[in-house]
Amino acid sequence: MLNRHIDSVIVQHFSLSKKALLLTGARQTGKTYAIRRYAREAGLQLVEMNFVLQPETQNIPRGAANVQEVLLRISAYAEQPLVPGKTLIFFDEVQDYPDIMTWVKALVEDGRFSYALSGSLLGLELKEVRSIPVGYMDEYQMYPLDFEEFVRNIGITNEVIESVRAAWEKCHPVDSYIHDKLMRLFNLYLIVGGMPAAVQRYVDTNDLQQVIQEQRAILALYKKDIARYDPENKLYINDIFDLIPSELNAKNKRFILKNLNEHIKFSRHENSFVWLRDADMALPTYNVEEPRVPLKLSELRNLFKLFQNDVGLLASQYAGGIQLQILQGNININSGAIYENAVAQELHAHGWNLYYFNSKKQGEVDFLLEQDSEIIPLEVKSGKDYPRHVALNNILTNKEYNLRRAIVLCNDNMWVEGQVTYAPIYMTMFIHHRVLTTPLIYHPELP
Repeated sequence: MLNRHIDSVIVQHFSLSKKALLLTGARQTGKTYAIRRYAREAGLQLVEMNFVLQPETQNIPRGAANVQEVLLRISAYAEQPLVPGKTLIFFDEVQDYPDIMTWVKALVEDGRFSYALSGSLLGLELKEVRSIPVGYMDEYQMYPLDFEEFVRNIGITNEVIESVRAAWEKCHPVDSYIHDKLMRLFNLYLIVGGMPAAVQRYVDTNDLQQVIQEQRAILALYKKDIARYDPENKLYINDIFDLIPSELNAKNKRFILKNLNEHIKFSRHENSFVWLRDADMALPTYNVEEPRVPLKLSELRNLFKLFQNDVGLLASQYAGGIQLQILQGNININSGAIYENAVAQELHAHGWNLYYFNSKKQGEVDFLLEQDSEIIPLEVKSGKDYPRHVALNNILTNKEYNLRRAIVLCNDNMWVEGQVTYAPIYMTMFIHHRVLTTPLIYHPELP
């Protein structure tokens, strides 16, 4: 049984709110399991309807005259009475029947039962109806396990994690034994990744061959989803998805559309990339012309890197026993791509929009973080020459950009030199995008 950040989010949601809860995210990230676990631990009667595996459940709300009739049909389907205050009704795979959203307001207003929904970001069906139950539903997105979740489930204690967090916040080195341990676990994470089925298989067996089998099963499922949800463009989407590992292994890691077809134009197939992004199966990281706030204004939509949504899935797509080489500390084998993918995945899960900077004159910086009207350049280094970063130096010394600090993620322990903080790669788990939560109150002056 894996412990996830979302577990406390779900508990808090239902303890403070009567609203329905919608969990979205890529397939196989643990949405259904999270709802089932909450119901079990809260001692609730769970009535679950899966609109994919049980397509007949789509008929339950169809043609119903009112919410009482819908609930009567749900009770008949469950073959048991629904207990007010003790029943959680769960609509799973709602992307296959988005019309259920039109009933959410009435069901919540009825007030007798709790409601959860789950859907993968596949196709456009779910996107088109999200705004319907405004004020009656909260949405949370789920991701593969991030590194902190991973190490907690492997057995690293909260005390150890908090000691490392203190080192990050105070910019001082981590205890050498703990640093070495976490670096080994990070290398393991590059192989296992964060897909719950793969992590659970590792926890249960410690057998990486079984983990790889789980990962390949997930990739096969993704291929079926592509064919099912976008049959007209499935060949392009499938080819783009298959190209991710080789494109990331190229010198500049930028996705080159001509590698798909030398006559292809981005404008004609942009929707294929959008589909993969909206399905959360791939993470586009867009080039910006200048490291200035707001980054969105200088975003170049046709220049991007395309990362896999899970670093373990990426590693499983490389041939030649790369898993063993990573465990042995061979940092020359595809590790630049894999390191960057792990960081992109972590930043995405922590709320960051993904950007990088590249110019012919100044060079390339792997990521740019925008926080509180400040741009923070971030470099990812897998080799021993990590203090050498020409492009980063170029933009830090450019007075027009007014950059105060930068981060280099590497294999070494933590230290600071000038504007640059050198941090162990595993400290990505502490780089969270802060969201303004305090009230923003303004009283205009009146005559």
